[in-house]
Amino acid sequence: MKILVTGGLGYIGSHTAVALIEQGFKVVIIDNLSNSSLDVLDGITAITQQTPEFHKIDLRNKLSVANFFDQHKDLSGIIHFAASKAVGESVEKPLLYYENNINSLVYILQEMKKRNLSNFIFSSSCTVYGQAEKLPITESAPLKKAESPYGNTKLIGENMIEDFCQSKKDFKAISLRYFNPIGAHSSAKIGELPIGTPQNLVPFITQTAIGKRKELAVFGDDYDTPDGTCIRDYIHVMDLAEAHVRALERLLKNETQHNYEVFNVGTGSGSSVMEIIKTFEEVTQQKLPYQITGRRAGDITAAFADTQKANTVLGWKAKRSLEKALSSAWEWEKRVNS
Repeated sequence: MKILVTGGLGYIGSHTAVALIEQGFKVVIIDNLSNSSLDVLDGITAITQQTPEFHKIDLRNKLSVANFFDQHKDLSGIIHFAASKAVGESVEKPLLYYENNINSLVYILQEMKKRNLSNFIFSSSCTVYGQAEKLPITESAPLKKAESPYGNTKLIGENMIEDFCQSKKDFKAISLRYFNPIGAHSSAKIGELPIGTPQNLVPFITQTAIGKRKELAVFGDDYDTPDGTCIRDYIHVMDLAEAHVRALERLLKNETQHNYEVFNVGTGSGSSVMEIIKTFEEVTQQKLPYQITGRRAGDITAAFADTQKANTVLGWKAKRSLEKALSSAWEWEKRVNS
């Protein structure tokens, strides 16, 4: 079966492409290389001994999207990762984020409708919950007004897909709400490779440990948590990749209970920023220089998933430990800088 992975050379997309190939799927990748590198394709090939078909396409170009679908009428499913994802940048450039994240989704869904294609997986985010009133966060938690244009594009995207599913009853889709993906493939051939200053904690940690950054900034130590630092649910990227494969199988095997479903994808437990720093130091034997700075705008106090629905209904569970995730991130950082 041929599966389209948009944003397939990005961090989560590339790991999911590997997981799909290892399960026997034929993968076609679209990426505009705005936040990724063609070298990632070599990494996927080295791991799987297969080179996915690759197309450099900007999904904001409606004609390019239509042309691609004209040439690929036999797609069994689509996993849609392609989106801009930096919270801070989205505040500075909101129209760029709405154009990139919303228009591309509309154009793909229009082409799927035109060709009667189904089985769509949307890369969503726990940002749709904001600061939840109850922890852990279940899928039935109220969705809050987004803290950033990026978060709002995920919320709007989910609403669009749900509305489309209601209008087209034979179309099936699943939104996966990720918590905080970290780590790299065990081969260290692919991993998280941020362009410019990292927006996420773990690449900032690994870049500090290897000497690319002078010190790590810890944004606030006065939150209402045991050690005063923010708490998040950190999930190994390969566990997250395998959740996409399982969701795809659910769609292909007609196991869905409704034609639109939503699942949290996390570990079910939270770790504070200081716990991540200490665990990283323990597993790598690297001392991390860090400084406590002021809170960062838009950061919530704590978020971690209730994973019961994913565990029981989807039939997926995170297997890899925090230590394994941090160790793999460090091995990847060392390889990138070797």
